[in-house]
Amino acid sequence: MQKALTQMNIQLHRVISDITGTTGLSIIREIVSGERNPVKLASLKDGRIKASLEEIAASLTGDYRSELVFILEQELQLYEFYQTQIEKCETQIEQCLASFTDKVDVEKKPLAKPKRRGKKQPGNAPQFDLRTHLYRISGVDFTAVDGLGALTVLVLLSEVGLDPKRFKSVKHFTSWLGLCPGSRVTGGKVKSSKTRPVASRAATAFRMAAQTLSRSHSA
Repeated sequence: MQKALTQMNIQLHRVISDITGTTGLSIIREIVSGERNPVKLASLKDGRIKASLEEIAASLTGDYRSELVFILEQELQLYEFYQTQIEKCETQIEQCLASFTDKVDVEKKPLAKPKRRGKKQPGNAPQFDLRTHLYRISGVDFTAVDGLGALTVLVLLSEVGLDPKRFKSVKHFTSWLGLCPGSRVTGGKVKSSKTRPVASRAATAFRMAAQTLSRSHSA
């Protein structure tokens, strides 16, 4: 939808960080419905938005030609369709997780409070309690490890499984991931220590988790 708004010379993204949030979608839906008054549109802002009514109204002064509004409407409909599809996928994922046997009683041993409390959840975070499901079926709160969010843990468990005995040692596991240094030796000399090229979603998840800690002050 950002492209359509830019074509209309509407700079809403400059005063609202997420145009797909409560305020952004409310304004876009009203534009598609026929509202053109920037002040009325700005009055739809949520109380959590830091920008003033005047700033939002100024960003909504643009070109409301019918053909441009039509494009915006098409993009809004596509966005809503994909959101519906994502919700269906999340329902399927939750049903799948619910079918796993419990390894821990979450009522007797409840989870600690999440590390992200007080922070906005990532945009791709599921609408159900994924963290509790992962803790229940694995018996371990992997999200307590710095860099590992619930979505990353979901990827790791889906790729590696719930049985750690599949790998004889840590070395076997890192070799399978393709994260251990190579050992290309010729004539007693190390020619290359590059990691093996392995197409592994688990390895990619670990790499991304490590990158998120580049500026971390933790151990």
